[in-house]
Amino acid sequence: MENNKGDRRRGRRRSSRAADDITAVLRKCWYRLRLSVRDPSRVPTWDAVVLTAASPEQAALYEWQLRRAKRFGRIAPSTVTLAVPDPDAARIGSGAATLHAIYALARHLLRIGHASLEVSDDKEDSLLSSSNGWSNDDTSFSSIVNYMATRHILLLHAGGDSKRVPWANPMGKVFLPLPYLAADNPDGPVPLLFDHILAISSSARQAFKNKGGILIMTGDVLPCFDASTMILPDDSGCIITVPITLDIAANHGVVVASSDGITNDDYSICLVENLLQKPTLTELTEGHAILHDGRTLLDTGIIAARGKAWAELVKLACSSSQAMISELVDSRKEMSLYEDLVSAWVPAKHEWLRSRPLGEELINALGNQKMFSFCAFGLSFLHFGTSIEVLDHLGGSNSALVGRRHLCSMPETTSCDIAASAVILSSKIAPGVSVGEDCLVYNSSLSGRIQIGSQSIVVGVSIASLNKYEQIDNSSRFVLPDRHCLWEVPLAESLGRIIVYCGLHDNPKISVENGGTFCGKPWKKILHYLQIQESDLWSSLAGQEKCLWTAKLFPVVSSSEMLKLSMWLTGSTIYNCQEMLFLWRNSHRISLEDLHRSIDFPQLCMESNKHQADLAAGIAKACLTCGLLGRNLSQLCEEILQKGTMGVEICKDFLTLCPILQNQNHGVLPQSRAYQVQVDLLRACEDESNARILEQKVWTAVASETASAVKYGIEGDSFDSKCGTNTTSKLTKDLEDISFCPKRASVQLPVRVDFVGGWSDTPPWSLERQGCVLNMAINLEGSLPIGAVMETTKSSGVLIVDDAENHVYIEDPASISTPFDKDDPFRLVKSALLVTGIFRHKVLVNSGLQIETWAKVPRGSGLGTSSILAAAVVKGLLRLMEEDESNESVARTVLVLEQVMGTGGGWQDQIGGLYPGIKCTYSFPGQPLLLQVIPLVASPQLVSELEQRLLVVFTGQSYRR
Repeated sequence: MENNKGDRRRGRRRSSRAADDITAVLRKCWYRLRLSVRDPSRVPTWDAVVLTAASPEQAALYEWQLRRAKRFGRIAPSTVTLAVPDPDAARIGSGAATLHAIYALARHLLRIGHASLEVSDDKEDSLLSSSNGWSNDDTSFSSIVNYMATRHILLLHAGGDSKRVPWANPMGKVFLPLPYLAADNPDGPVPLLFDHILAISSSARQAFKNKGGILIMTGDVLPCFDASTMILPDDSGCIITVPITLDIAANHGVVVASSDGITNDDYSICLVENLLQKPTLTELTEGHAILHDGRTLLDTGIIAARGKAWAELVKLACSSSQAMISELVDSRKEMSLYEDLVSAWVPAKHEWLRSRPLGEELINALGNQKMFSFCAFGLSFLHFGTSIEVLDHLGGSNSALVGRRHLCSMPETTSCDIAASAVILSSKIAPGVSVGEDCLVYNSSLSGRIQIGSQSIVVGVSIASLNKYEQIDNSSRFVLPDRHCLWEVPLAESLGRIIVYCGLHDNPKISVENGGTFCGKPWKKILHYLQIQESDLWSSLAGQEKCLWTAKLFPVVSSSEMLKLSMWLTGSTIYNCQEMLFLWRNSHRISLEDLHRSIDFPQLCMESNKHQADLAAGIAKACLTCGLLGRNLSQLCEEILQKGTMGVEICKDFLTLCPILQNQNHGVLPQSRAYQVQVDLLRACEDESNARILEQKVWTAVASETASAVKYGIEGDSFDSKCGTNTTSKLTKDLEDISFCPKRASVQLPVRVDFVGGWSDTPPWSLERQGCVLNMAINLEGSLPIGAVMETTKSSGVLIVDDAENHVYIEDPASISTPFDKDDPFRLVKSALLVTGIFRHKVLVNSGLQIETWAKVPRGSGLGTSSILAAAVVKGLLRLMEEDESNESVARTVLVLEQVMGTGGGWQDQIGGLYPGIKCTYSFPGQPLLLQVIPLVASPQLVSELEQRLLVVFTGQSYRR
């Protein structure tokens, strides 16, 4: 009884707590994804990403999308990618498709000669030639299974015909545009649903740790939660669940979990006792599926198998999947992942499973392991199952996430009418176009007098100026009514292109008899109004269901005639019905079902590449000719290079514009930015040697701009890389008569822990935009770990000694100059000597200098060691010179030092070590650069907690800037 009360209290707390903030969750997942792609040794990534497809043609499109994801840094170069079509394009079900994909991946790894697969060449040929699976008794089979069992696989079910989102059919629903966080990367490619799924799954990868396994997800769901908190029991299957209300559960799968298990405020892990599919209230009650708070556990479609459960799944796939699939095809039956395959891990389902196709085989192969439910209480379940759901996820509570204008070309607001709430992605909009509220326009070019109604979706449409099509009507206007979808695709076998349309709420699967609609109107009303006969749309063959999916409705005619007929069919304008009916009846027409099999996928990919490259080229050209180079030319060039050699030529043309732009904007355009644009263009032109040469000029310019921003130096003086040079004055004869005076300075500083905001402090960002960092100074083992001692000497020259017993004597300080060798262990101290200008100061007249430094911190620990050591050296030198050694002065000087040294650091590290305690620091661009340090006074209790519980551990992995 007490346990039930505790569960109720936890349930009430969970229900009163809002779902995890999607923005924060996605940003964290994207950060992990980028890190795993850049450095898989630090953040493990997937060994393979596999997508299922409905046909070989769709698989080819998915392969193109996978290559795109690698090119844009969504998938690590080391990750194997594969798109697997269902065999013979047969409908075999998601469970059989899962087994087939695992088997296809094993064959693919064997085919590409994966180094860790120990199979002889002769045996490899034999295995690859076999199309019926591999024998369990074969030693090579064991080698392959054992190898696969140690791999970490992401499998995404992306096949199917997308009947409820028909406009996403050509691209695949998983690749529909989803511009969440698009503003974080304004010049990058339009984020896709697939990209966000990759980000979420990258956090899930660490749950597998070093034990092999598979994570299976669906292509029409984005489960927003911090998957890094996921816990997967050993040697088991695991289904990810979330509490949901009973009305929603009635249309989905429900998991019945044991009341025993591990439960806290964020998640629960319990053994799965039963599985229910679209249960009624009675079935939920009788199945003990209702939780204490009145909700139930929703099957999110995410399934994991780890350890022995994964190994047995691999063994079944490689030995029996092909025979099982043949049996399914012959009997015209399917095996579901969510009903059949996972039921093998749930003993209560075994009796039911034995009555299903191949159920006995599944129980024998997989039934020895169990399945658990990992319930993530804060998971937000975003389903993209219908067109209206897609628009809903672009508005409402998620609207702040959405980038509403991304990589698009649009005229000024006085020549077109684009609603502020409309989402325009990768599209070109010409003057005269009107787009209504809450629309989605993607990958399209719209010209002329075009009116897109509110809550409409336009994808892949290219409409040239309608002035050419006077036969459309007297006003030469195309109108798409409110709440409609319009898309255009190329057809195979050189049949040209076709424009397709339907209502936003149309369900193509619902038959005429059951209330099916077209363009939001009942079929009977449509047929009567347009004088179309059912026999015009559907054949008389027995068994064909009369619905939008099978209606031969869409004509393949000229562009102008397609537009004209589309307005007639959608009822957006009044035409001579007999004339339209004659034109429509005498045209070759296809259905959505036909279209699914008739898309020219290679042409679709080529057109998409060209369209996006042309858009990026237009944006880049406008940036170069009209702006101040505020765009990310490197990313725009990535898009432009999709045109191959033609893209390279475009980038070469852009290079010729750079000198003109610098002359036009002299004194306004930062020199470092101008140089960086040229570096990006040179790399796009594959001229790496000149790019590296010019890159040195970038950092030299950044150093100069940083020095200018912090008002470096005495008025009238300017920094020169030759330490002995004073550009406006010389040491007078009086200074030469000064006698030696011994002086000594000692500085010790803490290291810093960075909580949030890092990199916003770094030039050139901080020279142009506001920065903000929260960090804290800490001692290590009770002492200040960083320090420097310097003193004047009677002998001339400079002696530098570090704590690794390295030392260097510089007889002529005037020989110190930039750029420094990156392997020079003394470049930090040399840079400090330069930026403080101590060699021009009277303190070193007739004196030398000895400097000793130490840092009792592992190199590359990420605690700001080098910048804080630089602060210690600078502070000591300024003390010797009796100049301003205030924390603000030192922080500014170190900011210049970082640029001179060539590391390109910012101000947060030295601020972290110079100012005690916890502080929030802001920087404001300008000349001078303004720094505002706000100490955050911690309570004695918090300080005590931090001192007792904060543990700093060096992992042995060095931080690399």
